Amino acid sequence: MAEKTVEPSKKKLARQVHRRLLGAYGEATWRNPLPPVDELISTILSQNTNDINRDRGFNRLRERFATWEEVRDAPPDEVIDAIRIAGIANQKGPRIQAALRTITEQRGRIELEFLREMPPGEVHDWLVQMKGVGPKTAAIVMQFSLDMPAFPVDTHIHRVSGRIGLRPKKAGREKTHEILADLFPPETYHAVHLNLIRHGRQVCKAPRPLCEECVLSDLCDYYRELDRSPVD
Repeated sequence: MAEKTVEPSKKKLARQVHRRLLGAYGEATWRNPLPPVDELISTILSQNTNDINRDRGFNRLRERFATWEEVRDAPPDEVIDAIRIAGIANQKGPRIQAALRTITEQRGRIELEFLREMPPGEVHDWLVQMKGVGPKTAAIVMQFSLDMPAFPVDTHIHRVSGRIGLRPKKAGREKTHEILADLFPPETYHAVHLNLIRHGRQVCKAPRPLCEECVLSDLCDYYRELDRSPVD
């Protein structure tokens, strides 16, 4: 298979973005790493909600059920009720139970520690085989629980990377995982991921980006393309 090539200018831009965000926000820290099964469930709960409600849903699930086996075997309505605070529980509950059943079917018990002994590419493929587990969820488990190189892309990272010009405008989230993983050195993934999210939440907002406050404005395609012609 031909080796991927990345434009030197894009690599340079990626380095500048990383340095600027480090200067603005410092070395980002993740909450305490969870065991891989816990991280998988927590990440499923994080879909389309905020971190506070994700954690509330996760904690209520653990309070209601003593083990992941109990979650797997519980009536679906009980799981849905336990995680309702995390939003779209009617989707997330069945996804969680399906993932736990898949792990059990393939491993004989609910554990993912075996993934630590596999190459990252195989780990990614093993995780995304589960219904409801996409590239973002797999990458979060790999990066933050298994300490493997992976670049998770959420809605903030997808938006910011597109505005800056790190990715083609039409690149979807799945393709953006690959693009950003090629652009940034693996040792920077952790900090870049978290700082891009923070930047997207605080400055490069979806409806009204605060471009005049942005430390990346002189690097940014979106900012250069803004119409600043005087109003009559």
